[in-house]
Amino acid sequence: MKIILAEDQAMLRGALSALLDMEDDIEVIGEAENGEQALAMTLELEPDICILDIEMPHLSGLEVAERLKSDGSPCRIVILTTFSRVGYFQRAMRAGVRGFLLKDSPIGELAAALRTVHEGGRAVSPALALTFWEAENPLTEREREVLKLAAEGLQASDIAKRLHLTAGTVRNYLSEAFQKLEAKNRIDAIAIAGKNGWLD
Repeated sequence: MKIILAEDQAMLRGALSALLDMEDDIEVIGEAENGEQALAMTLELEPDICILDIEMPHLSGLEVAERLKSDGSPCRIVILTTFSRVGYFQRAMRAGVRGFLLKDSPIGELAAALRTVHEGGRAVSPALALTFWEAENPLTEREREVLKLAAEGLQASDIAKRLHLTAGTVRNYLSEAFQKLEAKNRIDAIAIAGKNGWLD
């Protein structure tokens, strides 16, 4: 199978590429140091699988996955991350990502996951699967929307205008979000939701 590897840390990218190339059935045909490169390379070289880091310059791994899906690319996507954020995982699933693995997984586990994905299956690191199972996003779509605008610094009256709601309704949504997140205030709620990837 032909692989493209996108990772902004050169040393890690080089090590992963060398280790994967040692597998008989895996060939790394391209390495990208940012999201834009990864997208262009995937569209040009048409690999079987593109391994994407989540946090990269220019475009994140999730943005690349979303672009490839909207372009109808047949390339299968595997996300490699240090972040066990539920929101990231949910967004990745919506973008059609087939694998979600931790960067510190043993190379044998990564190679096995790539084979599973290549054969049409899905692969999620057991440690991540447990975290995601335990931590579903408690916010409704509207609560998330309101909190996201609050995170941009908008006051209740501004959020109300933006979403065509009353200021009282916006305050109710914020209050519900604070309770669900067990947050002390707006800043606390934004921090908790952001850390878990629930505002993405």
